[in-house]
Amino acid sequence: MDGVVLHDNDLIPGADAFLKKIVKKGIDFRFITNYPSQTQVDLHNRLLSAGVDIPEEKFFNSAMATAAFLSKQSGRKAYVIGEGALTHELYKIGFSITDIDPDFVIVGETRSYNWDMIRKASSFVKDGARFIATNPDVAGPGGSPACGAMCAPIERISGKKPFYIGKPNAFMLRAALDSMHAHSENALIIGDNMQTDILAGVQAGVQTVLLLSGYSRMNDLEMFPFRPNFIYDSLGKVNLSEIGFNNG
Repeated sequence: MDGVVLHDNDLIPGADAFLKKIVKKGIDFRFITNYPSQTQVDLHNRLLSAGVDIPEEKFFNSAMATAAFLSKQSGRKAYVIGEGALTHELYKIGFSITDIDPDFVIVGETRSYNWDMIRKASSFVKDGARFIATNPDVAGPGGSPACGAMCAPIERISGKKPFYIGKPNAFMLRAALDSMHAHSENALIIGDNMQTDILAGVQAGVQTVLLLSGYSRMNDLEMFPFRPNFIYDSLGKVNLSEIGFNNG
């Protein structure tokens, strides 16, 4: 959402027209965000406040992707560092949230992060709990600490690295595709970040569209051995026919 549809909470010019166009053509889509602390309802309301009304089911966050991953793993007890959106998704797949002999330590994002959480999580991971994190971002909007930063002390103390679910992990894109009953050969990802969005698309085998309205710039491309399939200044400039959706 950020850098593609919104700057902070303001709509990027042309984004609403593009969204209306793909809705009218019947093209299915998801807003895929690494931010794990807001539910689909929260994300819907954030976009609605900017003047765009998109159904709640069109939003897919890293908490949902984490639950999709864990639903296929053994063990149903977790020590969780995160907020309501993450625990909500874990409860939906039958997890118990506990600090007694957990199978997993799962880190999302929370403003109440503290010394006791670090101590418990590190101890559980050292004792064999599997270390899972919703996303690798170290900082969020305004420089606020994000999941990757919260994982850092646990990793240093335990000596074990977390498995990150969110972008650029291709699993997140595949989970979002599953939610649409779609396949990679009929999909593409539109994003503003070469390190997360475009890399995730490359690894998931979908076509990629880089927008220059957010994080990455043209001169950043020389830092990467891969290239996006298409590049546009902003979402409003995307040509549906050029990227393969001329028939809706």
